Amino acid sequence: MRKINIAQTDLEVSELALGIMRMNSLSNEEAERVIETALDSGINYFDHADIYGGGESERIFGEAFSELDTSRDSVYIQSKTGIIPGKMYDFSKEHIIQSVEGSLTRLKTDYLDALLLHRPDTLVEPEEVAEAFEQLERQGKVRFFGVSNHNPMQIELLKKNVRQPLVFNQLQMSVSHHPMIDAGFNVNRSNELSIDRDGSILDYCRLNDITIQPWSPFQAGNDKQGILFDHSDYEQLNKVLNRLAEEYNVSREAIAIAWLLRHPANMQPIIGSMNPGRIVSSTQASSLRLSREEWYELYRSGGFQLP
Repeated sequence: MRKINIAQTDLEVSELALGIMRMNSLSNEEAERVIETALDSGINYFDHADIYGGGESERIFGEAFSELDTSRDSVYIQSKTGIIPGKMYDFSKEHIIQSVEGSLTRLKTDYLDALLLHRPDTLVEPEEVAEAFEQLERQGKVRFFGVSNHNPMQIELLKKNVRQPLVFNQLQMSVSHHPMIDAGFNVNRSNELSIDRDGSILDYCRLNDITIQPWSPFQAGNDKQGILFDHSDYEQLNKVLNRLAEEYNVSREAIAIAWLLRHPANMQPIIGSMNPGRIVSSTQASSLRLSREEWYELYRSGGFQLP
């Protein structure tokens, strides 16, 4: 597994992360196997959120990890805060602090390597976020900070008061879902793909040294159900994925991840599977680099024609 440096930090981490959203469905023994598989495959970065499984995903991870013969400082643990499920978003100082305290307890750790604001809160007061971040950093409970699902101006608003660099932005992206790339290809056109839906967040993150963490890398497009593999709407894409997988002697999951890694934005994709076999097959992506021609062929085969 290749390591990448997270810009604006001293973090040297695996270029793939494991998302723990679905760990609440596992027993402690199953969770141990998932974590061990990830570690054995070279993944040392784990992504959480306070709401995953109502907190159970963090709790099970904390219990399982504590049973392993692995030191805390050999892994990187990240969590997210700000969503009150079904009710609201909350970036108040009180909620951020309480959320982190709960995550630390469930994860059985003294600190988070990174804390991300989960989804934009339109009632955000940047001064309160800054106070929360200052307190958490001063107490040694959070090392680095970032956001998730934010556009450039939302990040700029936070930066008005937040002193720490915002080093991550989690955004949905896969070989079948990539609106932040589509708009760039269709500048000054009037078709559907020309709509800039995110304020040029891809370019903004590259300009500001913010590492994008693509989530749901196997998910079909936003308006479609299920994963992209064997999806009836992506027959040609699957043909190309399967062909390249055979040519590189890797899994199709690896090709889908390699498509993200080929982008020069230096992204860190988040694998959300709790299936040890799929975790292993996905990490094969780290051993290959798609050509420019192959990257564009995969893009086009998903039904996205270049202008």
